Amino acid sequence: MFYRENGQFKTSYRADQQIFPIRQDRIAIGLILAFAFIGVPLLASDYLFLSILLPFVIMSLAALGVNILVGYCGQISLGSGAFMAMGAYAAYNAYMRIPGMPLVVALIIGGIAAMVFGVLFGLPSLRVKGLYLAVATLAAQFFADWMFLRVTWFTMDSPSGSVSVSNLKVLGMPLDSPVAKYLFCLVVLVIVAMLAKNLVRSATGREWMAIRDMDVAASVIGIRPLYAKLSAFAVSSFIVGLAGALWAFIYLGAWEPAAFSLEAMSLKLLFMVIIGGMGSIMGSFFGAAFIVVLPIALTRILPVLAGLVGVEFSTTAVSHAELMIFGALIVWFLIVEPHGLAKLWSTAKQKLRVWPFPH
Repeated sequence: MFYRENGQFKTSYRADQQIFPIRQDRIAIGLILAFAFIGVPLLASDYLFLSILLPFVIMSLAALGVNILVGYCGQISLGSGAFMAMGAYAAYNAYMRIPGMPLVVALIIGGIAAMVFGVLFGLPSLRVKGLYLAVATLAAQFFADWMFLRVTWFTMDSPSGSVSVSNLKVLGMPLDSPVAKYLFCLVVLVIVAMLAKNLVRSATGREWMAIRDMDVAASVIGIRPLYAKLSAFAVSSFIVGLAGALWAFIYLGAWEPAAFSLEAMSLKLLFMVIIGGMGSIMGSFFGAAFIVVLPIALTRILPVLAGLVGVEFSTTAVSHAELMIFGALIVWFLIVEPHGLAKLWSTAKQKLRVWPFPH
């Protein structure tokens, strides 16, 4: 009743090819964006910005990039943290070594460097796939960890690999407050998400999905695996590298190679894509919300529940219980809905179309 397409006629190809063809979707997206840009800055506290909103926005961008490679093209990657590190350190070198370098240009340079790095380590995808490709991309992670820790040129001769940036400005406006940082990252996320949504609906996106579903049949009908796979690696690595630069510059401010390690980033991003829903732009946001918000919520809720039953929980016990519950929830969710949170969202939309009648 509230989510019907009745009476919404398409009278042109342009109207038929809209990103959000249903009026209710356009209204909902408009309200969400209005709340994100206007309501959140007015209502949220600094703690909410720094602990939840800023990590959620940047990790959503990174998960979006990983989803293009893993979800849409079917190329398993365990080197996403390496691409984030490449974007962060390339942007850092461009920003520090070139006088007057604008922040936005430095971030784009970081994304381009990550794109080149991703295409280089994506070459094995032309010969191997599945678990073997995952191992090949894992080599990128180990190589990046070694390179940024041992080659001091990337860190401006810092022996520990730790670097920092300060006094960031965009178009002359300082990024010195949590609200400004959040709004800047949100603008980048919205722009990249819209471009990615258009890209996966284009001929290139259809080639990615054909390679994912059956690469042999795709090559038979004229799709070039070389172009499809490497273009997926290039686009994915650029977005992930851009997210890595934002994570380092905007969120951390000071970082070291361990901030982009396998455990800290690569596995976490892969979990976001699996939980949120592979092959879904919306799933990237759901997965990022699940991974970012749930541990913080468990940290707050577990001591309260323990106090209600008269059990004293130490900080160490809370952290251990958080990891166990978090892992159990991931396993349970993958068993109940292996297609991710995006599938639940799609199912809810289908039920709303016929509500209150049975489906």
